[in-house]
Amino acid sequence: MKNKNLKKARIGLYCAGLQCYWDQFPGLEGRLLEYGDFIRRKMEELGAQVHFFGMVEDEKTGALAGEFFNKENVDLIFVHSATYVTSASVLPVHQICKVPVVILNLQPAARIHYENTTTGEWLAHCGACPVPELSNAFHRAGIQHFFVNGLLGLSRTPEISMADENTENRPEAIKAWTTIAEWILAAKVKRNLKGARFGFLGNTYSGMLDMYSDFTMFQAQTGAHLQVLEMCDLDKAMKEVTNEEVGEKLKEMGEFFIISEKSSSDPLAQKPSSEQLAWSARVAAAQERLVKEFDLDALTYYYHGAPGNEYEKLQGGFIVGHSLLTAAGIPCAGEGDLKTCLAMKICDLVGTGGSFCEIVVTDYEDGTILLGHDGPFHLKIAKGKPILRGMGLYHGKQGSGISVEAKVRTGQITNLGCTQTVDGKLKLIISEAESTDGSIMAIGNTQTPVRFKKDPDSYMDEWFAQAPTHHFAMSIGHNQSLFWKVGQLLQIETITI
Repeated sequence: MKNKNLKKARIGLYCAGLQCYWDQFPGLEGRLLEYGDFIRRKMEELGAQVHFFGMVEDEKTGALAGEFFNKENVDLIFVHSATYVTSASVLPVHQICKVPVVILNLQPAARIHYENTTTGEWLAHCGACPVPELSNAFHRAGIQHFFVNGLLGLSRTPEISMADENTENRPEAIKAWTTIAEWILAAKVKRNLKGARFGFLGNTYSGMLDMYSDFTMFQAQTGAHLQVLEMCDLDKAMKEVTNEEVGEKLKEMGEFFIISEKSSSDPLAQKPSSEQLAWSARVAAAQERLVKEFDLDALTYYYHGAPGNEYEKLQGGFIVGHSLLTAAGIPCAGEGDLKTCLAMKICDLVGTGGSFCEIVVTDYEDGTILLGHDGPFHLKIAKGKPILRGMGLYHGKQGSGISVEAKVRTGQITNLGCTQTVDGKLKLIISEAESTDGSIMAIGNTQTPVRFKKDPDSYMDEWFAQAPTHHFAMSIGHNQSLFWKVGQLLQIETITI
């Protein structure tokens, strides 16, 4: 299945300055607007759809900018604090367009030319001057706001400048633009969750109280739609699957997976039979049909039927197809865990994977905790090719079938958990760590040994204290700063362990 096209973040951008400066200091306004246009181009290179208003210089242009950004339906506004500006000029923008705002304090040069600098030259470098005033006004007006401080990052010095403005490779510019890129990615998450369609197939595993979710709360806090599905919807899709589709899925499985031999120490996890492979391929084709029919962007699922019924056999083929869908940008979370499905979707939207995990076992000799599950797995962040094993039974569940055995690639990882608090609100829990190339069990489950910044017991003390859902999403890279920004734009409480 091809990945769905993602929507770009819709970014509002404007420069802020004081109208009376333009006649007093010829060339200043044009110079500052050129800086703004540079910021626009850089943001577009980072994948944003940028709506650049131009200069906000008084209360009237502030109101016009707010209407402009509302019309363009932006997710996030960046205000380039280009020079001094009164807060009364800027506040109307954000009282009219009520999305979060990031103040850009990006100085053009690392150092002004003290001996030659004029007042007009200095005013092109004093973007930090109004930021406390803007912050105070935003705070008192209840407007969510953030900051990026650093250097502008030009690759050349404009003719009008008296200082060296080639700061592209300065660490202060690199850090600033890394932060801006994270805000754009966070806005992309917000844009793509708004109206996204999460399928909920079947029910939640009986007795797992941590995973029960309020569907209305979910839509209210994420903007996503929840489509409740029945097993008969999947059964209908299954009956429409052709032998040609099954053949294509078998080919896809051969490309993605290694088919295990009878080498496992666990008698329950052995070489899958040709019948099991064919059945998983047919179910995977039906799962893809279901996703297309309901235009899904993510799927949460679980079914625990009476022994021997047809739907039990159908769910026995789930894991392979749901792993393939997860790799194609349709994250699938098992056991009816909707909140972890959201965490997986966030990870996938920013290109860092998002594999379904729980705590498996602790290795006190190695100082690691083994994290994984019986599927599904995000194939794009695997270390090598995942292995398909035939399972004599699914532990704790009905039926048997094929499961995925794999580990996440070695290096930096970030776990993103999503839980629900006592007042019914979502909460994100973030923890950065390192995945190792340690040993795993050959039992047909996904498993990754992870070393945290603290010893296993100290880490678990902190993790458990947050009242998490027992599942979470594992992503590659250290993404704490990025996921925190996602939480801010979604207005979801976000905690870092």
